[in-house]
Amino acid sequence: MVAAIPGENLAALATAAPDRYDFRPVRQWTELTEAVRGWPVEMAVVDPQWRTDGLEALERFRIMFPSLPVLIYTRLAPETAGPLLALAGLGAQRALFYGLDDDPETLRSVLNHGWEQSVACQVLRAVTGLIQDVPSRLQQALDSTLCASGPFPTVDALAERAQVRRRTCERWFARRGLPSPRTVLILGRLLQAHRLLLDPGYNVEDVALKLGFRRSKTMQMHFREVFGMTAGEARLGLTPAAALANVASRYFAHPWTASQAAS
Repeated sequence: MVAAIPGENLAALATAAPDRYDFRPVRQWTELTEAVRGWPVEMAVVDPQWRTDGLEALERFRIMFPSLPVLIYTRLAPETAGPLLALAGLGAQRALFYGLDDDPETLRSVLNHGWEQSVACQVLRAVTGLIQDVPSRLQQALDSTLCASGPFPTVDALAERAQVRRRTCERWFARRGLPSPRTVLILGRLLQAHRLLLDPGYNVEDVALKLGFRRSKTMQMHFREVFGMTAGEARLGLTPAAALANVASRYFAHPWTASQAAS
């Protein structure tokens, strides 16, 4: 999570969920946009009073990245009323007030809710819906692997998280008529890439970097293979429901419809 907030607020966040979330502070509003483009950020925690021109900067930010959950974490004061109303109209998820309703339990609950609204979590739920009857530890390993930041996820990493050998992992998928683990990981990343590309603040190179592709050409190759179009064409011509239905009908055996994908 990226944090554009004062130091005392950041300290409160860090103590609320030290083992689950990594908070990356920024120093200026311009760095907030750079961080979201370049880091695997799933949520932003912001204070419109943190720096001058905060409302204008955050309004631009919300227009550029409408899919990114935003938590406003600020001090309760008369001057915060206007910015709060404006940002709520732009889709900010929640507001907490420093020293009033930011006890650790409330902070954890709000952060968890924000994570559940993130693109990564939405795609994870979609992919999970396509995969049935796999051992629970493999499902948990797949969840954590798809959500992991850094380099592109590998089958070896998936098998290690499931505490099995790679061949065992591959057999689990094959016995249930599923695509190979490598294919599932690629499909999960492509669905996430497509959803991010719907935000005007990202370009193809940004998304490829965020999702661990070594080169944007590699991501483009996978887009052509899976969707029959480039990432730019998919950005303009596919809805999230249509992208999911395409993946389901081509790669998974059980019936799937666009209406199910949209539900």
